[in-house]
Amino acid sequence: MGSSYNYYRMFGCFNRKFKIRETEPPPDVRDAFFRYTGKGIQMNADQLLRYLVEVQGEEGCTIKDAEQIIQHVASRRHHLIRRLNHSLELDDFFFYLFQDDLNGAIKSQVHHDMTAPLQHYFIYTGHNSYLTGNQLSSDCSEIPIVKALERGVRGIELDLWPSSGKDNIHVLHGRTLTTPVPLLKCLKAIRDHAFVKSPYPVIITLEDHLTPDLQAKVAEMVIQIFGEMLYYPQSECLEEFPSPEGLKNRIILSTKPPKEYLESKNQRDTSPVGKDSFREDLLKKEKSEIGAEDHDTDERSDSDQDDEDGDTSNDQQSSQPGAPKYKSLIAVHAGKAKHGLKRALREENNKVSRLSLSEQEVVRAAENYGTDLVRFTQKNILRVYPKGTRVTSSNFKPMTGWMHGAQMVAFNMQGYGKSLWMMHGMFRSNGSCGYVKKPQFLMDIGPHNEVFDPKVKLPVKKTLQVRVYMGDGWRLDFSHTHFDAYSPPDFYTKVSDGDCSLFHDSFAYLN
Repeated sequence: MGSSYNYYRMFGCFNRKFKIRETEPPPDVRDAFFRYTGKGIQMNADQLLRYLVEVQGEEGCTIKDAEQIIQHVASRRHHLIRRLNHSLELDDFFFYLFQDDLNGAIKSQVHHDMTAPLQHYFIYTGHNSYLTGNQLSSDCSEIPIVKALERGVRGIELDLWPSSGKDNIHVLHGRTLTTPVPLLKCLKAIRDHAFVKSPYPVIITLEDHLTPDLQAKVAEMVIQIFGEMLYYPQSECLEEFPSPEGLKNRIILSTKPPKEYLESKNQRDTSPVGKDSFREDLLKKEKSEIGAEDHDTDERSDSDQDDEDGDTSNDQQSSQPGAPKYKSLIAVHAGKAKHGLKRALREENNKVSRLSLSEQEVVRAAENYGTDLVRFTQKNILRVYPKGTRVTSSNFKPMTGWMHGAQMVAFNMQGYGKSLWMMHGMFRSNGSCGYVKKPQFLMDIGPHNEVFDPKVKLPVKKTLQVRVYMGDGWRLDFSHTHFDAYSPPDFYTKVSDGDCSLFHDSFAYLN
């Protein structure tokens, strides 16, 4: 194995030299190599194929696949040397095993069934997708939208407010000090980047604070910019959601239909800017987190959803022209719990819809109506958004939402932390297409009309064992003084099930 050296300047006087040794194959890799080569020093294509099928379970592999792997490894490791035989040495085999693009644990192709209705999938979803930083004073821009789409995010949220002249539409976080960005810029950015990473549909959730005239203007913009990319149903409301496969390269709008605004209980000023009003909203949200009871959850559900899906104080707007055209473009109707959350979750309806709940509401609903949440998400779409006090654009733990079938767990993609890493990791699966099919147990209905109950402790049928062999490559992405000006970094590995314990219990049910 080769080695290299890094030099560190000490006190401006002398250099310290650190030898960087390449990682050697661990005993398990050595044993596997010699077992399939018959203790020989080279592994040919037939032996590699046996290893791929018997050890890695790649039953679809052929001898041609094995030969191509050998050629790929040879071209990377021995590109200056003419190889006389088509085989792998031990170091080549070790190199291949830990190359993510050659032997990644996560498949790079879409492999889930994409023909089921939308509610059968977890959807990579952003929250306040236009913000560049914190929720209070950062700039609004189309750039975070572009970054999210290029990462594979399929759910984009836009907050629509009238401009200061009331003659145009701005996107910004209302009642804060965030600077606006024109809606036109955001729509064009979505059009140009929607399907760079994934061909599956992009859902634009609108938090609408517009007058009917401006709603009509939005409708014109959307039709003009998206054209045939825009999907909207012929009927007033869908009885069943289409599939991601059937909506390839299409853009979908989701918000409350204009008639819903009249039923809103909020009579707030539609002016989007105001530090005092933001603080008032913040205090209300903080108060809602303290001492919440079951009854409180039902009573607050209307106002909380109004915050996310839009509201207006103009009681005259439905009588003005413009709203019908705007309404016809809404493919996924956002509803609200008019008579409390419990009733909304249990109410039978021939039409499908989307319901938005805050992270606190979902936790309380999971505690009180867990199976109702699961049943609701078998037909409808549930969106979960961060609480209003997360002004730094932090995120919450997504597992509660996912384990109850919530399709659109909306995250601040410009944020940071373990929860966001978990979100990104979740949607690396299924070819990073932004849609991950929910496990079947979340969609099953038993003989007595029962559904999956996340609270029930189930026997473990399969145990996942993880062994960490190596952590290497930091020097390829960082300069040797990036972490410490005087010496190489000392890394450690932490393996923990953490929040995944819910998945462990529940996937045992599946297997």
